[in-house]
Amino acid sequence: MSWKVLVVNGPNMNVLGQREKGFYGAMTLGDLEGLVKKKADELGMEVDFFQSNHEGELVEAIQRASSYHCIIINAAAYTHTSIAIRDALLAVGRPFIEVHMSNIYAREPFRHRSLLSDVARGQIVGFGPVSYTLALEAAYAILKG
Repeated sequence: MSWKVLVVNGPNMNVLGQREKGFYGAMTLGDLEGLVKKKADELGMEVDFFQSNHEGELVEAIQRASSYHCIIINAAAYTHTSIAIRDALLAVGRPFIEVHMSNIYAREPFRHRSLLSDVARGQIVGFGPVSYTLALEAAYAILKG
């Protein structure tokens, strides 16, 4: 069986590689997606990607995710503010993994609170782009049972 995973990225991830390179490095979003796609191929999984700077579009993408077995989400700044994204993740009823390239707990205090972590299957933070491949491996382990 080929499991399908949706990777959802929130605001400012479209300018990855240009912004705050000390936290995020020089890899672009396209490069990151290529890295995740390569890992998915190794694991025999299918992966699709969605990115938006708009909360409502993220909510709608999550609501359309019923054909996916798992969601990997970096809600970015919305991690700390969006009850709507949290509710959409709960409504779709799929396991999800919260991921962040930077260690949100080693940054500004307002980033220490996640509205998603208590309902996520797990959280992976602080490993840069590898955070995503680790999340995909975790999704594989979850789905494999």
